[in-house]
Amino acid sequence: MAVRGVEPEVIWARPERTGRGPRPAFTRADIAAVAVRIADAEGLDAVSMRHVAAGVGCGTMSLYNYVPRKEDLYELMFDAVSAEHELWEPTGDWRADMMRVAEQTRELMRRHPWVARLMSPVYGFSPHALRYLEHCLACLEPLDASYGTKFELVAMVNGVVTTYVRNEIDTAERVRNLPWSEERENAMRIAYLGGQIASGAYPRMAEAFARDSGPVDMEGVFRRAVARVLDGFASS
Repeated sequence: MAVRGVEPEVIWARPERTGRGPRPAFTRADIAAVAVRIADAEGLDAVSMRHVAAGVGCGTMSLYNYVPRKEDLYELMFDAVSAEHELWEPTGDWRADMMRVAEQTRELMRRHPWVARLMSPVYGFSPHALRYLEHCLACLEPLDASYGTKFELVAMVNGVVTTYVRNEIDTAERVRNLPWSEERENAMRIAYLGGQIASGAYPRMAEAFARDSGPVDMEGVFRRAVARVLDGFASS
């Protein structure tokens, strides 16, 4: 919902509050902080203008003076968590720096599981998001590639991170909703899979499991996935 008659504009290009009256009792940062707390505790779907207004301590319609649209509220939230990125002095090793960026972004999304749903170019141009992007370009300074290629690299790394985190979140959600323990669920599925492999219908799968039947190192899988993206740009 948005206030009727309001022309579309970037939230950062408009004043903190429209209309006349006394000095506002709260800021966009206050609004974003409340919305982030709600999303962290209850999920993104719980973030409504009414809920946020109550948390801030104002009426719902008063909140629209500060945040005209729900999309603007999401952008404030995305910017607030983007401020959590650590912006270090690049080392000169662009691969190592971008791996660090990927790992840091993954941890940020784990702290705020709802962020993965907002990963979109639409919210990529807020003040802190721009600082993050500028930092990535600084990390990529040693890479001999056009800026267009470097933007593509950042987007692909973020895509890998988002995919992994969303899978982690979905898996955790499924586990929480199981009618029995995770161990019992896994044992049931492993027993079924073992029977299928033993049937002889899947000889390559049988050979694969015979050679390496140990647990999957998901941290290693994540790092290798990011490394392969970086490898592709190193050789281009």
